[in-house]
Amino acid sequence: TNGGEHANNNIDIQEFMVMPIGAGSFNECMQWGIEIYGALKSLLASKGLSTAVGDEGGFAPNLKSHLDVLDLICNSISKAGFKLNDHFKISLDAASSEFYSDGKYNFEGNSYSTEEMISVYENICKNYPIFSIEDALNEEDYEGWVKITNKLGSKIRLVGDDLFVTNIQKLQTGIDEKQANSILIKLNQIGTVTETLEAIKLATENNFASIMS
Repeated sequence: TNGGEHANNNIDIQEFMVMPIGAGSFNECMQWGIEIYGALKSLLASKGLSTAVGDEGGFAPNLKSHLDVLDLICNSISKAGFKLNDHFKISLDAASSEFYSDGKYNFEGNSYSTEEMISVYENICKNYPIFSIEDALNEEDYEGWVKITNKLGSKIRLVGDDLFVTNIQKLQTGIDEKQANSILIKLNQIGTVTETLEAIKLATENNFASIMS
């Protein structure tokens, strides 16, 4: 499901993704994903919600809250005959830099401090089967990244995209300061295959997951 800059709706989180963690092969992953996509489309249609898609191919219904989106995804997983946590988890790309301004997170009509935004994520992780959150905080909210990693880093993958930009110097700082526990890998972001491989190597050596983009 799309929100944020990838959709013309009221949802500030940019991407909601289903992760078929219980599948045994790539083919099964594809099959399960298609089944969830179909179940979600039917569920949206039954509620009179739009089944138009956003810029990256996800549904983009105009809902009031990220919680409404998560509820719909979880219901579609159950409707398709799968179990939350056993078969599927959910990953988010918050792309929080898009709703961050002057030291505040302007999220769903509210102005949140870093601590309050972290509490939003804690609530999501408490109530939904979250696998990972990408760019949970602004790329320059360094103290916030340390705080959220301390609170949620043992439970989920906290993925730095804008935070690290596939740069080994920035990644090394993140490792040293305990900012995040995963890095998004983008070859086009850093520019060379050599630098990309160096970033993956550094991440692996320090127990950071490398998420390929």
